[in-house]
Amino acid sequence: MKRWRGFGALLSLAAILTSCGGGGGSSGGGAGSSAPAPTSSGSSSACTLQARQNWAQGVLQEWYLFPETLPANLDGSGYATVQAYIDGLTATARSQGRDRFFTYLTSIREEDAYYDSGTTAGFGFRLSTDAAQKRAFVAESFEGAPAFAAGLDRGDEILAVGDSPGGLRSVADIIAAEGTGGVSAALGPSTAGVTRTVRLSGPSGTRDVTMTKADYTLQPVSSRYGARIIDDGGRKIGYLNLRTFISTADSQLRTAFDQFRGAGVTELIIDLRYNGGGLVSTAELIGDLLGRARFSSEVLSRVTYRPEKASRNETRFFKPQAQSIAPMKIAFIGTGSTASASELVINAQIPYLGPNMALIGGNTYGKPVGQIAIDRSACDDRLRVVAFSTRNAADSDAYFNGLAATVPNSCTAADDINFPLGDPREASVARALDFLAGRTCTPIAVGQSGQSLAGRRLLLSPAAPNTAQREVPGLF
Repeated sequence: MKRWRGFGALLSLAAILTSCGGGGGSSGGGAGSSAPAPTSSGSSSACTLQARQNWAQGVLQEWYLFPETLPANLDGSGYATVQAYIDGLTATARSQGRDRFFTYLTSIREEDAYYDSGTTAGFGFRLSTDAAQKRAFVAESFEGAPAFAAGLDRGDEILAVGDSPGGLRSVADIIAAEGTGGVSAALGPSTAGVTRTVRLSGPSGTRDVTMTKADYTLQPVSSRYGARIIDDGGRKIGYLNLRTFISTADSQLRTAFDQFRGAGVTELIIDLRYNGGGLVSTAELIGDLLGRARFSSEVLSRVTYRPEKASRNETRFFKPQAQSIAPMKIAFIGTGSTASASELVINAQIPYLGPNMALIGGNTYGKPVGQIAIDRSACDDRLRVVAFSTRNAADSDAYFNGLAATVPNSCTAADDINFPLGDPREASVARALDFLAGRTCTPIAVGQSGQSLAGRRLLLSPAAPNTAQREVPGLF
């Protein structure tokens, strides 16, 4: 089963070395195919640091997509953790831009809970920070989570954070002293029961709100703006915002496309601006839902392993669904947080739509490789190792530097937090409508390394993100 690990801590990793990063691979909820199912090995007595390091090294030697970059011998005694050792093993591929912390160790239990149902613990909002201006903003708030219940939503600015109403510390002071990572630390661990007070400024005025982190289920397609039909001068434009690629997205995607098909939609805006990736199976489903005009003999994507594992290579053909539509034009909204499975979806459409598609917003992250999962269950260790690359029907996977130079058209646009996602007045949605209507726009600069929010704001990631935070950039 394959999964594309998402964006996660990549923005913070650009500034500081931590043990995690973006990538892709397998999980129990992934698409069944030639990738190996997670394997189990080891006993509790074999969970010493050295034993776990030796196991990780063996997995990489067998499966790593870039075996020629692995050191012949790397002594693990100089590394305090398994992840630090993995980072040492993959350092050469990282320096070449081919594995930017995509290979990492995680918890089996934590991953399975997230990919199977979207379950995680926290406040349930995305946070973006502006290091230069020392400010922090809510980019999105998730229904059913504590933050949304407390009234936090897109556009609110967080002025101060504290562990109690009397212990508030201004965000400006935190960033001045500790950088943006200090804001992440101030919000506390992703553990149910952690309580924080935040001072907010936004459409509802300035107010103090006390929240307690809790377990909640993240909905991949928002009930408020995840799927809607925009009337643009009499033209019906389908708008889809997908937060993450997990198994519970599948039924929501089918419902959305059934709505589009019933309305006769042939032009789409697919908003993946914050989507760090996830399950290959969900990315393939989106391809199928866009494939009403495709034949089952036409290629959606190809997966390629290293030569010794070539027997596992596969070609995925389109499988049109009952809810599928035949789009004439698609505008994909992306940013530097758009990675992995999101890029797979966009790249797969290039051979078929050509000039009738565009990338709106900013350049994507650039990750045309995915991961498999190898488990050591006695230690609750799951090693996500980069093991395959993916290509579209034209055999192209050339987007390690993002898709802006590959997609036939692009329009630069800001992420405008002054308006809700899906609102035609929001800058990226407005530029998408311009493209679909044939109006002119300014292309994304080739070589631009991802889009910061509104020019300076970046989604924040903690130094040690959990699974949900890796796949849902900015999540707290």
